Amino acid sequence: MNIGSVFVGSRLALAPMAGVTDAAFRQICAEQGAGYTVTELISSKALCRRDRKTLTLLRQFPGEHPAAVQIFGSDPVCMAEAAAIALEASGADIIDLNMGCPMGKIVNNGDGAALMRDPERAARIVEAVRRAVPVPVTAKFRRGWDMGSCNCVEFARTLEQAGVSAVAVHGRTRAQMYGGAADWTCIRQVKEAVSVPVLANGDVWYPQDAARILLHTKADAAMIGRAALGNPWIFRQAAAALDGTPVPDLPPLAERCDTAVRQIELSAAVKGERIAVLEARRHYCWYLKGVPHSAYYKEQIVRMNTLEDVYRITKGMKRDLT
Repeated sequence: MNIGSVFVGSRLALAPMAGVTDAAFRQICAEQGAGYTVTELISSKALCRRDRKTLTLLRQFPGEHPAAVQIFGSDPVCMAEAAAIALEASGADIIDLNMGCPMGKIVNNGDGAALMRDPERAARIVEAVRRAVPVPVTAKFRRGWDMGSCNCVEFARTLEQAGVSAVAVHGRTRAQMYGGAADWTCIRQVKEAVSVPVLANGDVWYPQDAARILLHTKADAAMIGRAALGNPWIFRQAAAALDGTPVPDLPPLAERCDTAVRQIELSAAVKGERIAVLEARRHYCWYLKGVPHSAYYKEQIVRMNTLEDVYRITKGMKRDLT
């Protein structure tokens, strides 16, 4: 698909996830077949203040193209300024606008999914950002605010008229948060209503789900989020499912542990050992999801503080669990 002037040679995308999709994790997923990657959501207000920690979230991994930076906010002027800062600092190919985050601390400020209750403001944001940056602008949003206001089709049309080059639609309402079932039919309705590319998101848990969601929605790409936590191989598996070839098994546990360690090392090279290892505690536990008899090592992982701890625990797991 083409997002504006940017060619994306894949039908598989990694969804932006706060505190998860840093450069290290995006690199690991890209190596396994995620053809389109997006940063975690980044505060426009913090970018406008040029907050040092926030600016580090813009870092890309080597060769990350096409790459998108996602920003959130509800003030068109601030969003436009933040988009320009983000582009200058990252060199990203695309600016993505978060209009779907359901978390209270986001929507209570009128940001994220709250914008679905104010389509006119959302359109002004798109127009302002488009004027501020020379790259394509996209948006990610939900089915609607709640079951009484499932306005994703009208919202998508409004944003298309304002100038977005693609939309990603999560098939849940804000009220659902991340529970219940995602409605794929609403994504198909969006696809039928707009001419820009549509990325389908929600309940792609297994490789075959990527093929199912694209068949059902006729969308241009499947966007995978939580199913990739500790399992970047889902992209390789989903690619096989899309091609109609046998879906490969997960690698042996020892290889999965090596991948987790490499992700931590990539993160440490950018963030420093202390921060990287603290953040890796939950990432490494995700890699062990479903592994029999791993509870003891998960208890060790949530207490690790150094790379030496990472290596020691990994050595024990390879000895005892493989």
